Amino acid sequence: MKTTDLIASAVANTFRSKTRTILTILAIFVGAFTLTLTSGLGTGINAYIDDTVSGVGASDAMTVTKNAESDGGLPGQPSDGPQEYDPDAVSSGIPGTTVTALTPDDIDTIEGVDGVLRVDAVRTITPDYIVAGDGTRYEASVGSLIPGQTVVLASGAEPDPDAGEYEVTIPVTYVEPLGFSDAADAVGETVTVAVTDAERTQHTIDATIVGVAEEAIASPTGSGLLVNTAFEDALFAAQSTGLTTEQADRYTSATVWFDPQATDAEITALKDRLADAGYTGTTIADQLGTVKTIIDGIVLVLNAFAIIALLAAAFGIVNTLYMSVQERTREIGLMKAMGMGSGRVFSLFSLEAAFLGFLGSAIGAVVAMAAGSAISSVLAGGLLADLPGLTLIAFDPVSIATVIVLVMAIAFLAGTLPAARAARADPVESLRYE
Repeated sequence: MKTTDLIASAVANTFRSKTRTILTILAIFVGAFTLTLTSGLGTGINAYIDDTVSGVGASDAMTVTKNAESDGGLPGQPSDGPQEYDPDAVSSGIPGTTVTALTPDDIDTIEGVDGVLRVDAVRTITPDYIVAGDGTRYEASVGSLIPGQTVVLASGAEPDPDAGEYEVTIPVTYVEPLGFSDAADAVGETVTVAVTDAERTQHTIDATIVGVAEEAIASPTGSGLLVNTAFEDALFAAQSTGLTTEQADRYTSATVWFDPQATDAEITALKDRLADAGYTGTTIADQLGTVKTIIDGIVLVLNAFAIIALLAAAFGIVNTLYMSVQERTREIGLMKAMGMGSGRVFSLFSLEAAFLGFLGSAIGAVVAMAAGSAISSVLAGGLLADLPGLTLIAFDPVSIATVIVLVMAIAFLAGTLPAARAARADPVESLRYE
């Protein structure tokens, strides 16, 4: 019997007992459905976290701050008592907590730490408002795009850091208030950003909208404006009018770049060297790595339940094929008497098992994809509406194929026992079987 004939015979034999086959396929379906759905859950959440991470910054960079000493001796920790005045302290954004402003000397010190490739000081710009034409003025914050950072865009592109023109990407929440019909309509339009200097003189600077950013858990500017280097320089220069160079060059933090191939141990060692110099380094992994680990752990537990369901289905495959072997004893004896070897008989029943696994897993995967897409759509417009860009359950073709192959492998292994029994059958005794 040729291999193609063997496969065709295995497929045909699968449906000899339709009821028993359908029940077995349903058992496999439950496990495959659960495994596909939980795999999609992990893919969707981790993809969203990856987008979030790319918005926060590059994986080969860390944020470095210089902490102010509290009265308890712990840097950056809020205290119940009054704090001694520190002229170099600036707010860190956490109530009751300050950080000591970084100066050009601090930047030079950080650059000298072993393992640091480059340091970019983060300047703080506090605009008064943003407005489009003669419309309503709205408060806004401003950030800059550090090389390696990305944002999730609703339309347009990120500001070009090397462009000489003033470019800005606005949050999607600003589109309608500024008078634009949608994100695409905003791209290419001009907005005005106002900033007040130290002499209480207000400056207005125009910039072109090149993109509209979706909201995310974390992004380079949170819910603020994302500007290119030229626009940032112009705003900072206007804001610093009336200040001495020493007063203007004060930074809340700096971005430190290190070797992209650095191991976890090397990154930890770099943090330790920065700590010895009086600075604290925080990587993207520090901020979101724990969240991703928790998500992976939850998905792993859910996958374990799916595997248990598949193992239960495996017993159903064993039972189905054992019954099939018993019912086809005379047929097996006839096949062996006509020259079919034990290996071919074993292959015939193993293929039947694998085909059962394929049917159950394929149907389970297709139904899970349909259900997952529907659930994601409903949640995106309801409970998860505050997390734009999140597809709770997303499906990766490689993961789906892996699930199907895994289930087929389990089914094949489950079918080896009855297949081996069929292969060992004595043709003479089998032909006498009533």
